[in-house]
Amino acid sequence: MASDREDFSLCGPSHLTNLDWANEDHQRCVAACLVQGIYIVERDRQLKREGPQALASPWWEFFSFKLIRNLVDDADFSIFGGIYEFKPPQNEEDNTTVVVSGAAPRYVIAFRGTLTKPDSISRDIELDIHIIRNGLHRTSRFEIAMQAVRSMAASSASSGSSLWITGHSMGAAMSLLAGKTLAKTGVYIKSFLFNPPFVSPPIERIANERVRSGIRIAGSIVTAGLALSRTLKQTQQPQQQQLQVRNLSEDPLKALASWLPDIHVNPGDHLCSEYIGFFEHRGTMEQFGYGAGIVERMAMQHSLGGLLMDAMGVSNAVEVEEPVHVIPSAKLIVNRTESVDYKDAHGIHQWWRDDQNLVSNIYLYK
Repeated sequence: MASDREDFSLCGPSHLTNLDWANEDHQRCVAACLVQGIYIVERDRQLKREGPQALASPWWEFFSFKLIRNLVDDADFSIFGGIYEFKPPQNEEDNTTVVVSGAAPRYVIAFRGTLTKPDSISRDIELDIHIIRNGLHRTSRFEIAMQAVRSMAASSASSGSSLWITGHSMGAAMSLLAGKTLAKTGVYIKSFLFNPPFVSPPIERIANERVRSGIRIAGSIVTAGLALSRTLKQTQQPQQQQLQVRNLSEDPLKALASWLPDIHVNPGDHLCSEYIGFFEHRGTMEQFGYGAGIVERMAMQHSLGGLLMDAMGVSNAVEVEEPVHVIPSAKLIVNRTESVDYKDAHGIHQWWRDDQNLVSNIYLYK
């Protein structure tokens, strides 16, 4: 049986009768609806809903998009993403919304998150575990996604058209990793990331601000210390060691600093709420002085869990890249509306509603 939340006429952004592409709130609503479209495409497939019974198409047709390609996982053949193309109406009679101003993106690539349904849950949980272990980039699903993003980015650049990427939960992690991969080459894609997972203990849920700050400072010092220890241990020759120590002051995150994705989080969602403290803590460490700033930047690039396992000899192959959630610059949008429960705080539906208390801040990496 279909959920009411899958029906656009019941749950879609009915307030968005006039679409202004220059309006950031409207952009967010559209991006979230296109992600919802991918969720429902997969549910249509699972439930064999076809023709008039299929529920997915209104989630993109309302905004004059066409789904031109499904992205299919090679392990379970589930649809985890899609490529949309903007197809504006040829005459006023075809209009479902009125474009007031601003240029729409020519293409949008959207990725869904975990679906807790029998036909997809096994593979989706496997991908979630890869995120926790900082191994998403090694999965075939991400390779398929990255190939699509690279291809569309190249096509958009050659034609002068615009491209967005967006995703929710696991799909936001995939979008973030794809965006970071291209940003390191100087290609910056406009990105809307909804509830992206932050692999860390939920420190943000601790009520006492001093306790939260103390835990984060201690964590940064321990992580940076373990990272330095591992680096020096891996160095074989004294001359190489001196070179490596000098390299510790270099900042690999500078290549990403010009990319400014929109990261949408809810304090009631423990999977993503740590982004709030992540950016605030970085500012606090930088205020302590140059040395503390170096410690924090080193800590940002490593997983404390992985380093502890390596120090105890549990793992001989710790991931060398920074965790997926590490992003130097971002526009952070926090939904301060009180959530009914975790499901409400993590849901994609909150991001197209017009009754939410959203607070945004821009964090620039220097």
